[in-house]
Amino acid sequence: MEQTSLGATSPIQSHNTPDPDADWSLPAWLYNDPEFFELEMARVMRPSWQVVCHVSDVPEVGAFHTLDFLGESVVVVRGEDNEVRAFSNVCRHRGSRVADGPSGCVRKLVCPYHAWSYELDGRLTGVPLGETYPALQKEAMGLAPVEMEIWRGFIFVRLEGGGPSVAEMMTPYDHEVEAYRFEDLKAMGRVTLRPRPVNWKNVADNYSDGLHIRVAHPGLTRLFGRSYGVEAQPWVDKMWGFLRDRPSENLSERLYQAHLPKVAHLPEPRQGQWLYFKLWPNVAFDIYPDQVDFMQFLPISPTETLIREIAYALPDERREMRAARYLNWRINRQVNAEDTVLIERVQQGMASPNFDVGPLSDTEVCLRGFAGKMRALIPEARQRRAPAPGWSRRSQPAS
Repeated sequence: MEQTSLGATSPIQSHNTPDPDADWSLPAWLYNDPEFFELEMARVMRPSWQVVCHVSDVPEVGAFHTLDFLGESVVVVRGEDNEVRAFSNVCRHRGSRVADGPSGCVRKLVCPYHAWSYELDGRLTGVPLGETYPALQKEAMGLAPVEMEIWRGFIFVRLEGGGPSVAEMMTPYDHEVEAYRFEDLKAMGRVTLRPRPVNWKNVADNYSDGLHIRVAHPGLTRLFGRSYGVEAQPWVDKMWGFLRDRPSENLSERLYQAHLPKVAHLPEPRQGQWLYFKLWPNVAFDIYPDQVDFMQFLPISPTETLIREIAYALPDERREMRAARYLNWRINRQVNAEDTVLIERVQQGMASPNFDVGPLSDTEVCLRGFAGKMRALIPEARQRRAPAPGWSRRSQPAS
């Protein structure tokens, strides 16, 4: 794996043959085309892993969390045997949602429409007037299971199988994550949902873009200097920066530098590092000495995305740590505001007929890898202009 000051890595290829378009970005029409959106939801998003919550969010029997994604609803619940399971949040009678709200705690999962009731392991056990259903076989009508994986305490689900596990995706960096004790994290608040009038790929591109840090994020530049780096592995991008000793001229940043306490379980190089990972295609972890945030870029339409995020931390009541976490929030609130303007500017510009693709620097390794995967899954992504309407019905997955 090669690196420069930006952590440059050789471009990721989904196939052994060189990508003839490797030096170019994805074309602009992919960021607003309804047909491409539907196709990428089927080929990219449905088989992808999505974070629901942390195991600490379902601490007791009956505790559940839900995730709404691509018109589906998934419920994760802790059973009587203390096992965590994931199910499609759909009653097998008439299709009603069973669990309401983002979270809760129940003795059974009971459909609010006709009161069909399911045990916490998904078994259908209660059907009012059950004898009046000639075709009913309770043992075959439990809640439909959804593929689930718990990786270092975080609960992931995916709507369709195939491809590597989360653990396999994160293998190149698992040794770095291990030091942060993910398994012991606790939520610092509630999930925040932030709608954005942009295509989800613009959010993902921006997250892994190292070149804009020095231009558009003066606060991060004050904190990191020239230490910000990026690199890419087949299924995950890594970004990082090291806090400088030189006090920032910004008050929040300077106080954060001054008050961030030592974290006993972190090795010395991690004490002043901000670390970021983006898992293909739309899940990200922001890892700080003081806390860990996850973020998802959930597609709503070709030009709408819902950013879902929440912060976690290890129990630490030191006054300095409480101050550091508050200052972290202040610093990143400004970074998020800057990124919001950037991605909206790009989305607007991509609607212009005067833009199709842009050249990629050798250092833009994460964008190269992302674009290569999209082209491999949907070959039409190589076309610089949108095909004639109806093209997606004729499209075949890449072999």
